[in-house]
Amino acid sequence: MKIISYLFFRRSLQRTLDKSFLFSAIALVSLASSAFAFSSQVDAQSPTEIRNYAKSVLAMEPERRQAFDEIKKLIGDRQIPQIVCSNSNSLSGLPNKARDIAVNYCNRSQKIVEQNGLSIDDFNKITRDLQSNEDLKRKIYNTLLDLQNNR
Repeated sequence: MKIISYLFFRRSLQRTLDKSFLFSAIALVSLASSAFAFSSQVDAQSPTEIRNYAKSVLAMEPERRQAFDEIKKLIGDRQIPQIVCSNSNSLSGLPNKARDIAVNYCNRSQKIVEQNGLSIDDFNKITRDLQSNEDLKRKIYNTLLDLQNNR
């Protein structure tokens, strides 16, 4: 993700790329709700959990993009089916090599979440809560911005 007119263009381009990456990360959060099995009973998210969630999302986004691009190259013009890591049937429509890429992405995503101090259940709980909790959305959005600005 980077002479007077050149410096202005560079900053403008960097801001545009940063926003694009951030919106992709937020889109990933929306899609991640279908990525893992849901069964957590966590009632509230601490600031640490929110930060760990945001770090996980940011770390998963490049992995998701890479997997998507690799699968797209393999299947060509066909539409990529929705891939749900917790549902092996969602992978059955993919060719073997594409299925391997999807499984590897799911495994790497799980490791990223765990390396950032969350269980899959906690990650999924936060993802579900995001869909109906505007305060949580704002907190995660602000944390994503903070993490991205401090890179």
